[in-house]
Amino acid sequence: MDAMTRTAVIVDAVRTPSGRGKPGGALSGIHPVDLSAAILSAVRERNGLGPGDVDDVLWGCVSQVGEQSGNIARHAVLAAGFDETVPATTIDRQCGSSQQAAHFAAQGVMVGQYDIVIAGGVESMSRVPLGVSASVAGSPVSPALRARYPEGLVNQGVSAELIAQRWGFTRQDLDAYAVESHSRAAEAAAEARFDEVLLPVGGVARDETVRAGTTMAALGALSPSFRTDALAARFPEIDWKITPGNSSPLTDGASAVLIMSEEKAQELGLTPRARFHAFTVTGDDPLMMLTGPIPATRRILERSGLTIDDLDVYEVNEAFASVPLAWAAELGADAAKLNPWGGAIALGHALGSSGTRLLGTMLAYLEATGGRYGLQTMCEGGGMANATIIERL
Repeated sequence: MDAMTRTAVIVDAVRTPSGRGKPGGALSGIHPVDLSAAILSAVRERNGLGPGDVDDVLWGCVSQVGEQSGNIARHAVLAAGFDETVPATTIDRQCGSSQQAAHFAAQGVMVGQYDIVIAGGVESMSRVPLGVSASVAGSPVSPALRARYPEGLVNQGVSAELIAQRWGFTRQDLDAYAVESHSRAAEAAAEARFDEVLLPVGGVARDETVRAGTTMAALGALSPSFRTDALAARFPEIDWKITPGNSSPLTDGASAVLIMSEEKAQELGLTPRARFHAFTVTGDDPLMMLTGPIPATRRILERSGLTIDDLDVYEVNEAFASVPLAWAAELGADAAKLNPWGGAIALGHALGSSGTRLLGTMLAYLEATGGRYGLQTMCEGGGMANATIIERL
């Protein structure tokens, strides 16, 4: 087969449980390099790969400072006992970092540059707190960027508030969505839906972030997270309804997918589970920031020739409840197909790891239900989004 027409397939998907990303969290005692190495070792062992068989490791990580600095991908490969000949690089596409890693991996296979590649990511938000990069080395907002946006960009929580306001979501809408996320995730866990993909690490075998008994009353008692007097003056239209309960929690975790050419899988006696059907990435308004999945989905549907109704499942990252709700409203999506086993509000959002965590969940859901096509899309800091469509084989 011509190298330019090779099919990139997913052979395996593995993730750690989701640990609370704060001191005392279930995975907070594990260095992020070793968290990554555990996943990389599992991918090799589960698929009978030798220490030098992998052509490259592409690893997502957002806060690349401290314990996650210095190309954590390479450190993880060495810590996992791979041959020194196996290269690795670290990718920052914000929350979509490991999803972008999977795109780059598939693209490399399709054009013949890779036969076997591992794509994944890590984030230890307990050990490397969100925002620590700027506090250590100064603000990433330069004079030229400030000149283009003189009123200033905002954090993602404020963007989530702006989305809720624009689409008219009430506090009850957001909290009800969060309750459903926990309920779906708890039910999936009770039915062992995650067991094949979950790798026990450090004695932790289950997601710490899922709260099966979450209620509207409990979430209703929480206060908004992002309101300040200055922001309230700047955005008088916002009535401030984003809380810790309808947002994804700070999370520790790592995940990966094993991607290779269909021919290489056949040669190794491995079973391709899905193929990459289409992928795209797009930019969007950096103030609204989290609306990127909407144009990314429209673009990937146009490129793939599919409609929203052709898809059997949609994994839309639940950074905040307003994000998937706005996406579903704009796309006319079936709520039953949206994050059917729960999303990041329940399962956690370890930033650099989330892309391949969603990908593994989507693959498992397609296999469990006999579905054919799945769409994954992820809002990203700075106003971007990746979108991926896979086809179960």
